[in-house]
Amino acid sequence: MPLKIRLARGGAKKRPFYRVVVADSRSPRDGRFIEKIGTHNPMVAKDHPDRLHLDLERAKHWLSVGAQPSDRVARFLGQAGVIPMPAQRVQTKKSQPRPKTVERMEAAAEAAKAKAAASAPAEAAPVEAAPVEAAPVEATPVEAAPVEAAPEAPAEEAPKA
Repeated sequence: MPLKIRLARGGAKKRPFYRVVVADSRSPRDGRFIEKIGTHNPMVAKDHPDRLHLDLERAKHWLSVGAQPSDRVARFLGQAGVIPMPAQRVQTKKSQPRPKTVERMEAAAEAAKAKAAASAPAEAAPVEAAPVEAAPVEATPVEAAPVEAAPEAPAEEAPKA
């Protein structure tokens, strides 16, 4: 039975409160758990003493039995000194290509360059363009054209009933 030390959400809508629980990894997040070993209240200030309560002895026991902490609980335990502080995970955007995709793209670009170099005639060398100096532009005053009023259209009479 694989065990997890994770957060189970409680509290009201938009007012979260979490219990730190030891549960079977197959059970739902807020479902059945084996033991409650602490609480986490993210609504209070980070330096407030009521933000996090952990029974560190029970956490050490469950870790020795083989329970795996979730990412957030591992950070809590790392800050408490129970386990080494986990490395920060770098979140990548979905729009960034995966490493294998980058390698394929680079290989395709190199193949295209090699194909273009092989198909281009050898005597057609690129011609360098001489730099062209821009002629000085003199500023000329612009006069505003007189604005004429548009003639008004005759008003239509309303039909008589």
